[in-house]
Amino acid sequence: MSLDPVKLTADLIRCPSVTPFEGGALQLLEGVLGAAGFACSRVDRNGIPNLFARWGEKGAKTFGFNGHTDVVPVGDAAAWTHDPFGGEIHDGVLWGRGATDMKSGVAAFVAAAIDFVLLTPPEGAIVLTITGDEEGVGHDGTRALLDWMANEGEAMSVCLVGEPTCPNTMGEMMKIGRRGSMTFYIEAEGVQGHSAYPHRAKNPLHALVDLLHRMTANPLDSGTEHFDASTLQITTIDCGNPANNVIPAKARATVNIRFNDSHSGASLTQWGEGLARLVEAETGVRLSIRTEISGESFLTPPGPFVELVARAVEAETGLKPELSTSGGTSDARFVKDHCPVLEFGLVGQTMHQVDERIEIAQITQLKAIYMRCLRDYFA
Repeated sequence: MSLDPVKLTADLIRCPSVTPFEGGALQLLEGVLGAAGFACSRVDRNGIPNLFARWGEKGAKTFGFNGHTDVVPVGDAAAWTHDPFGGEIHDGVLWGRGATDMKSGVAAFVAAAIDFVLLTPPEGAIVLTITGDEEGVGHDGTRALLDWMANEGEAMSVCLVGEPTCPNTMGEMMKIGRRGSMTFYIEAEGVQGHSAYPHRAKNPLHALVDLLHRMTANPLDSGTEHFDASTLQITTIDCGNPANNVIPAKARATVNIRFNDSHSGASLTQWGEGLARLVEAETGVRLSIRTEISGESFLTPPGPFVELVARAVEAETGLKPELSTSGGTSDARFVKDHCPVLEFGLVGQTMHQVDERIEIAQITQLKAIYMRCLRDYFA
């Protein structure tokens, strides 16, 4: 009997798996996959829950899926039209936290994998890597799974991540890469003084504003073949000074950069440090920069794997998906160091919102797309 991905999604929504709590979601999936003959292993690390499941022989040609069952907090529960952990279906729509991002995607690839191996067992293997830490810092989620796989001799030949990728219509977009993401934490340290006697002080805000101006004065680039132009945004400026007649001693700012494949975290760090040293030399204000790189940009170039997934999407939806690198980051940024990786999933309009929801027809359609990917891959 075919596994219903809509029911499985609803069951997963009823598991309150707000990062980093497992909430019963991975336990549920382990039971479903184990009953279908998948070898399952919990790969928890530092309190973060993760699940690895494989059908078939280790070392064989292997199609991998990756996803997460953790969700963001619901916010004001009273603002929801339906219970955020109720998994309710009304008029063809499934409501609840994780309905879009991404318990539906996980349910679709679990259902597709189980049906595929039971109905048409392939000459090869299928691996599912499911984490409870995608919405968090990500240090002990998919990274932990990949570390464990390396130690155990497990590998995926290719991997499809089930994140929502379609802006408005099912089938219109798949992700063949992602921009890199990094943050500059900047601190300027001058000399405090009276605003009427600035010659006796060194204003850190002036130096900081100068540095931020130099960072934003010109575009980082004009884009590349598969990527839009990189973006830089100042997200905070603060000195904690309540007095209008005091030049503060310190000031801080935060800058977030989303960068394409013409840069790396290291090259942008060097660029920012270089600008800081120029301003520091001109103003006498000490400028320090701490960087945090969430992920480097990456690209899976168009080729057989990209074409296989695109054909499956077009066959089931009638739309030829745009090959995009837009959006934020996902766990594909970790998988790309292991094997070629793509992303395709549902329409993501309500993810992280109050009243998160998804049309149940999309979940069924997504399972069919994943089934076709498996059939074509092992054909």
